[in-house]
Amino acid sequence: MQTTTPPVFTFQDFRPDRLIDSLSRYGIWLDSGLTELNSYENRVYQFTDENRTRYVVKFYRPARWDEAQIREEHDLTLTLAQAGLPVAAPLAFDGDTLLSQDGYLFALFPSVG
Repeated sequence: MQTTTPPVFTFQDFRPDRLIDSLSRYGIWLDSGLTELNSYENRVYQFTDENRTRYVVKFYRPARWDEAQIREEHDLTLTLAQAGLPVAAPLAFDGDTLLSQDGYLFALFPSVG
């Protein structure tokens, strides 16, 4: 029996065109100000769309968290926002806050800073 070790994931394949394709799939068109934000585990960017609305998009590192863990984080953040706490809750598209493109899970947030 032969076993293989799965490759270690890196974000080296993650290019700006993949980010733009991911956003446009959900009707968000990046216009300007694409800025990478500090994040140890994920890829997080702030940008402005064609309507001058500022967003933060967070691409989750594969194999670090599963969907259930990310959804739990989103649910908690939405609950806090509904209770009036000043948090940036993920935005929903077709009723879902956890989006995907090319195997990457990501979420879009309003930029509040």
